[in-house]
This record gives sequence, C-alpha cells and structure tokens, in this order.
Amino acid sequence: MAEIVLSPVTADRFDDAEHALTGGGDGQACQCQWWMLTRAQFQRTTQDERREMLRTEIEQGATPPALIAYVDGEAAGWVRIGPRASQIRVLRTRAIAANTDVPLDDEDVWAVTCFVVRREHRGKGLNAELLSAAVDFARSHGARSVEAYPLDTRVATHPTNDLYHGILSVFERAGFREVARPRYDRTIVSLDLST
Repeated sequence: MAEIVLSPVTADRFDDAEHALTGGGDGQACQCQWWMLTRAQFQRTTQDERREMLRTEIEQGATPPALIAYVDGEAAGWVRIGPRASQIRVLRTRAIAANTDVPLDDEDVWAVTCFVVRREHRGKGLNAELLSAAVDFARSHGARSVEAYPLDTRVATHPTNDLYHGILSVFERAGFREVARPRYDRTIVSLDLST
C-alpha cells in the first residue's frame, strides 16, 4: 500500500509543486494561475511568467495557496485551496456570483478550485485525499465554509484537462451539498464548517 502524505506548498517545495503540475493536463501551461488572473491577464502572460507568478505567490503569501500530495515520497498531486475572495476569476464568473447568497468578498468562504494529479497516479482516489486535506486546511485557517465548482461526469463526458474543476461525486462523498447547477453538467457545491 502506497504511503500518501499531504503538505502545504512552501518555497522549499516549489520544485515538488512543478513536478506535480507537469504530469499531464494543463497544469504545466496554467501553473495554477487560471483562477488568479482575469481572462485578459491570463492570455497576456506566458507559461514562464505564470510559473514566476506562482513562485512569488508561494514565497510571499502568508498562507500557502495549495497542498501537494506525495505518494511514496514523489509529488503526485496538487489542490488549490484559499479564500474565495482572493481568486479573482471566481469573483468575476457570473454563474458563481449569481448563485451565492454570501458576499463574494467574504474572507471566511474558501474555495477549492484546481486539482492536478500526475498521469501515473490517476484512478487511485488521490482527488478524494486532496479534497479531504484541503477541507482540513481551510478549517484550520478559520474558514466558515468551503465552496467548489465541480463537473458532474454522470451527465456528460469531459476531456481530462477539464477535470481540474473536480468531480461532483468526489465532493458529494466528502459531505458537500449542491447549491446550484448553472449548467446541466456544472455545479456549485458547499460545505459548512461552522457546525
């Protein structure tokens, strides 16, 4: 049985973050900056610039912006977790703004917005491990609730690259409840941490 350890990303783990992000899918090109920039800003930046943005975010942030999953010592997965208000693309997404009754700038609402699992570690339940650790991390940092925007793979097939949003069934098993369905295959889910 593989040993799985989840750790917050820190400056000394930047190479591990890069290893996790570059194992297939869009992680290498995106550098987990999709939710941190407006569409125009994202389109104007290069992959190298986004990598440096991520490095700066990790080095200068008061709270780590993500967790890394290690499988037998190898960086195998990544999940972004942090205050919803700090993820600018979330705030500018109309489908999210129209389906929340909590002010978008509420710092106590956190959001899980990005999963990456290296190809060789897929299909082993690592997303569930990442989500569980992300919820615990949010709780330990005072979050009142955690929100996410997963895809419902039961009603539509999606390219692997789109699964960075997460999969609805994984969130349901973790106790999240669906609060809105802006599209037939796209959901907004929430987990109350105040109880």
